[in-house]
Amino acid sequence: MNGMMRWVNEQPDFSFPAADGSLVDDTAHSQERGASVGTRVNRLDDIRILMYSHDTFGLGHLRRCRTIAHALVERFKGIHVLIISGSQIAGAFDFRARVDFVKVPSVIKLYNGEYASIVDHIDIQETLTLRKSMILNAAKSYRPQILIVDKEPMGVHGELEPTLSYLKQQGTTLVLGLREVMDAPHLLRQEWAKRDMLAKIDHFFDDIWIYGPENFWNPLTGLDLPASWQKRMYWTGYLRRNLPTAPRTSLGAGIPPDALLLTVGGGGDGAQMMRQVLSAYEHDRSLQQPAILALGPFMNNDEREEIKHRASALPHVYFIDFDNNFETVIEDSAAVVSMGGYNTFCEIISLDKRALLVPRVTPREEQLIRSRRAAELGLVDMIHPDDADNAGLMAAALHRLATRPLPSTCGADAMLNGLERICDWLQMRVQQF
Repeated sequence: MNGMMRWVNEQPDFSFPAADGSLVDDTAHSQERGASVGTRVNRLDDIRILMYSHDTFGLGHLRRCRTIAHALVERFKGIHVLIISGSQIAGAFDFRARVDFVKVPSVIKLYNGEYASIVDHIDIQETLTLRKSMILNAAKSYRPQILIVDKEPMGVHGELEPTLSYLKQQGTTLVLGLREVMDAPHLLRQEWAKRDMLAKIDHFFDDIWIYGPENFWNPLTGLDLPASWQKRMYWTGYLRRNLPTAPRTSLGAGIPPDALLLTVGGGGDGAQMMRQVLSAYEHDRSLQQPAILALGPFMNNDEREEIKHRASALPHVYFIDFDNNFETVIEDSAAVVSMGGYNTFCEIISLDKRALLVPRVTPREEQLIRSRRAAELGLVDMIHPDDADNAGLMAAALHRLATRPLPSTCGADAMLNGLERICDWLQMRVQQF
């Protein structure tokens, strides 16, 4: 496999222990980490779940799949989850017992919508062919009862279609998981129409999960949906994030624990927000609250050095690169400034942090829609990136952040039942196997 496949728990192949008492007993492990999806622990013998996370940009897809996988193995004994991921840094994360991943060659989605290989000397078509073959072979060897596809129904350049066809013939339950916001309706409609996506989803998938509460947003608004979809759609609620039990990360000597945290996820498109906050601190010296800039692993090196240079000239501004237990970093901060990506938003409301969202508005409007709706509900503050370019307006927004209400005062906790509802779905579905 030429080093492209990694097993976190060092499994020698795709086989798993039979349900004869030889399965790993994870009770002590679960108690160590704390039950995040309730105290019920059930046994489902030898259930294999395959998850697909295309991961062409940022960290969001892998982190969402990992969160779901951990909740499932915590709730149910006898379940094994295998995640197929294209993330360059999948190996940087800890995975629980009975959760493993296959690393396929990485590609990146460019701003023009095209894909490129991470390795410059390898042709993108060769990379996509290899990915398609690895995904199908993994599915054939693993023989899952359930496949969960994250966000991209047919995968990168349709790489998942052969696997979907094969698994459908085998009777595998096929699930499509969508963020609660995909994009502006007209943009999603254009994107999916080019690939006849509605017809393909209708043909392949048994269920469609929406990772959010039904009263927040409908990601399929504006699409001409088949009537049969209403029975397939399952609103989970947001995916609650809990603090890991691993040793807490030290942010560095001398950094106060009540600092303002700036996070841009993977960082590949986050430099502008960092610049806007730095400009606010440079403009308004009355901003005395310490600020931590979390640059992310995918920020361009030139942008990274520019931001570090500017930050080093300010007395209250610090930076970190990447932390694979980022929930602890958020927990230790007083408030968060973010672009409003799905995972960070879940962390903000799960950990009950005051937040200012500065959404990206191109090439997708996902973050803009989420930020506006969350602000309407009183969960966060929001400033449009055009307004954030004005250092005075950005400084004023940062000043207001300290006194805004916490998300918990606006009903955030009731929105965070996604992991429980996914586990409940599995409990019901397994009875049909």
